[in-house]
Amino acid sequence: MNDTPIRVLVVDDSAIVRGLLTRALESDPAIKVVGTAMHGEQGLRWLKKHQADVVLLDVEMPVLNGLETLQRIQQEHPKLYVIMVSSLTYSGAETTMKALRLGAVGCVAKPDANSISEAVAIVARELVPLVRGLNVQREQPTPSAVKPAPRVSPLPPRRPRLIQPTELLVIGSSTGGPRALEQLVKGLPADFDLPICIAQHMPPFFTPMLAKHLAVDSGRRTYEAQSDMLIEPGCIYVAPGDFHFTVVRQNRSLIAKLNQDAPEHFCRPSVNPLFRSAAQCCGSGLIAVMLTGMGDDGLEGTADIFRAGGLVIAQDEATSVVWGMPGAISRAGLVHQLLPMPEIAPAIGRAVQRTHQGVLR
Repeated sequence: MNDTPIRVLVVDDSAIVRGLLTRALESDPAIKVVGTAMHGEQGLRWLKKHQADVVLLDVEMPVLNGLETLQRIQQEHPKLYVIMVSSLTYSGAETTMKALRLGAVGCVAKPDANSISEAVAIVARELVPLVRGLNVQREQPTPSAVKPAPRVSPLPPRRPRLIQPTELLVIGSSTGGPRALEQLVKGLPADFDLPICIAQHMPPFFTPMLAKHLAVDSGRRTYEAQSDMLIEPGCIYVAPGDFHFTVVRQNRSLIAKLNQDAPEHFCRPSVNPLFRSAAQCCGSGLIAVMLTGMGDDGLEGTADIFRAGGLVIAQDEATSVVWGMPGAISRAGLVHQLLPMPEIAPAIGRAVQRTHQGVLR
């Protein structure tokens, strides 16, 4: 890791918000705000003369809005990471979701706080780890340069095994996840009838939009999960923001349960409660997929699935925005198949076919 600060351009039409974001980012000495702009066109002019690693982009701006600016950045500066900054409004959340699906790597909500200092603290808590995580990915492109994740033991042997028919697909994702989820659900076979439960790191206001878009992408009934909701074949269930999502078995049915227990790996929803509870309910009748995301949330829950005999698939480094979560379980020896994004959905389809015939190879 070199000592050069991560260079950030902040683009927002509010001088107050630009100042707040700058203070939040520069609370970490590894980050430096190298420029600001009051709308997208001004930001693009700045980028023609200066260099940045990350752009913070307001969703709603005059002259050139966030979505239009994102598309121009992707055309003119394809290696730049873009993080969307959104107000908590329906239109803001809808536009942010479109931006995430176009390739923005993350989003943060403008805080509702009683003081500037409180607002700075809220934004810093969400934004600084995200920016630092992206920088780690850029500076450490090979697995050998990444600090190994703790190994979780004891691990079962990785060999073909007889297992029960698969009854549930669980997915964990974070940074870059909305776009990866879109690709995955679009790629599943038309006759794929397993229920799908998803834990995506995302603020509360945005998860209904994620469910709405996944419904369109997949052509399947898709819900933001609620406690005591029946988990039905062929449906998709998304963990709501700020709630852990678990599954329990009642008689022969799977039921969704939500809670606001303490965050795990600083996340709520965390992947761990979903994976852990699914391992308890479904054992070897489970497929787990870990998609792009920073940190190592889901490591312990994946170990539970691995020990229970479930199939674990992880997105490879080359197609991940940040190879944190999938990298952590890969380095811990908890992955059966490490695949590029386009190959994950077909692999899930093949696995379900094989397990319903009795053998996982």
